[in-house]
Amino acid sequence: MADGGRREQRAFIGSFTAAGGPGVLTAAVDRDSGALTLLSTVDGVPDPSYLALSPVHDMLYAVSETADGAVAAYRVGGDKPEPAGPLVPVGGSGPTHLSVFAGHVLTANYGSGSVTAVPVRADGTLAGAPASVLQHTGSGPHTRRQKDPHAHQVQSDPSGRWAVSVDLGTDSVRVCTLEGGRLALHREFALRPGSGPRHLAFHPRGEHAYVLNELAPTVTVCRWNALEGSLRPVGETPVLTGVPDGDAYPSGIVVSPDGRFVWTATRGQDAVSVLMPDATGEGLRLVATVPCGGVWPRALALDPSGRFLYVANERSGDVTWFAVDPDTGVPRRAGSVPVPAASCVVFG
Repeated sequence: MADGGRREQRAFIGSFTAAGGPGVLTAAVDRDSGALTLLSTVDGVPDPSYLALSPVHDMLYAVSETADGAVAAYRVGGDKPEPAGPLVPVGGSGPTHLSVFAGHVLTANYGSGSVTAVPVRADGTLAGAPASVLQHTGSGPHTRRQKDPHAHQVQSDPSGRWAVSVDLGTDSVRVCTLEGGRLALHREFALRPGSGPRHLAFHPRGEHAYVLNELAPTVTVCRWNALEGSLRPVGETPVLTGVPDGDAYPSGIVVSPDGRFVWTATRGQDAVSVLMPDATGEGLRLVATVPCGGVWPRALALDPSGRFLYVANERSGDVTWFAVDPDTGVPRRAGSVPVPAASCVVFG
């Protein structure tokens, strides 16, 4: 326990075991410096590349980003995650992202282009087979990357009413409902053809969403209407200057808790970009770019305080943390820990 009876903050790190990663790691987080101290690792799940914490249980969920596709649950009350039941198949291939929504774990299955809902029991464990698999359809103009749908992310909107999935293969964002354990498409919203949307982050006011595109190094700004479950693109802003689309590969996006800054990571350039929304949240301006502290930044994470930014650098095998300037949003490198084939960081 931390001083005053408060449990110390923990970070959980995913990795690609097929590339030499150790599985799921737990680290202590120094609240003053942002520094990580590695505490434990747990293996047994192939390629736990993306993680999510339950908002109501001491449970951590991990995808198994494999051809068969599965999700795992861990109890995280102590310093080492404890497996909480067997792997549960998701009925799709290559799950790259997961989140907790309406009593289910949702996975975005990149390989099969689908989204899955796995029921969660009252104790936080997974209830066997998936309740629902929603198959995406469509394609895009990029001949190599967009022949088929490729769901890359799925999460709740800020109101908690909708499940929102981002599909790189179809250049679209889908808004879905989950009722009676069944996923259903509410509406699909088209983005610019060939942009290849990868991940989405909402402004804290809940009126705008920022969609990071992988096939073009840009962010698409969208208006979000939670009452209607509707998304409308209103602009597109570069995350880099003077970089051809094919040399970029943006990966992660996060928004500060106060909505003043947006950060993105770009793998091909090993860069973190700082963007600033205007007062409305609708205008977005690139203000700075800094090195990511390693090679091939696969994911970004912001600690709950918003003071420290963390980068999972997959190919250099490390997690690097940055102190964020509160006035400019520009990150300053503060340290790193070795994590082979690092893929994501979440905080609990």
